[in-house]
Amino acid sequence: MKIAMVTGAGTGIGKATALAFLRDGWAVVLAGRRSELLIQTKLEAPEGSETLVVPTDVTNPRAVHHLFTKTDEAFGRLDVLFNNAGMGAPSVPLEDVSFEAWKRVVDVNLTGAFLCTQEAFRLMKRQTPRGGRIINNGSISAHAPRPNSAPYTATKHAITGLTKSTALDGRAFNIACGQIDIGNAATDLTARMKDGVIQAHGAIAPEPRMDVDHAAQAVLAMARLPLETNILFMTIMATGMPFVGRG
Repeated sequence: MKIAMVTGAGTGIGKATALAFLRDGWAVVLAGRRSELLIQTKLEAPEGSETLVVPTDVTNPRAVHHLFTKTDEAFGRLDVLFNNAGMGAPSVPLEDVSFEAWKRVVDVNLTGAFLCTQEAFRLMKRQTPRGGRIINNGSISAHAPRPNSAPYTATKHAITGLTKSTALDGRAFNIACGQIDIGNAATDLTARMKDGVIQAHGAIAPEPRMDVDHAAQAVLAMARLPLETNILFMTIMATGMPFVGRG
């Protein structure tokens, strides 16, 4: 049995991906801030699934260390880490973004992914057989911003740099790293898109969304590859969303 860890596993893309791993026969470590949501994910898993629930604040180095210690104790190894935990900031003009909002987004989206990657490296380097895979949730915002989204967009561009550095530094240790950039998956966070969101030219317009399970299946497809093969970057999106071209 292979072992996967999903951060932000209590809601949205993280929950859908954790359940996709479980349905595929993986054991899954469910990490996230709210234990009640992680337990709900566990309850929705197929009967007989093997899960480990570890409430974790990924911005806290000690909490992240505890997460990986518990994983090592329970399973003795980790095959895949999905760095998914993330958050946005209020949509306000750039000059009105508070320092607190900026710092919180950077701490969760970027520092959290870095801390989990560090701990995954330590475990994947010493386990037998050595190696594993890290998949980062980048987002369409790793390519192009929405209006009034500087904190989120900055962190997602930074995730691309982290992905490349991780792929390079992990190469000698059989640690693969790739990034999935997801656009308009249907979750609670994107519900507002049905009614309309601000576009680059200032108008408000609804945007199409896709079933979140398609994103989860894409992560699973990346995870199932042998370690000698890596998808460095994948973009999966609602076909009609305004990303390609001038939209």
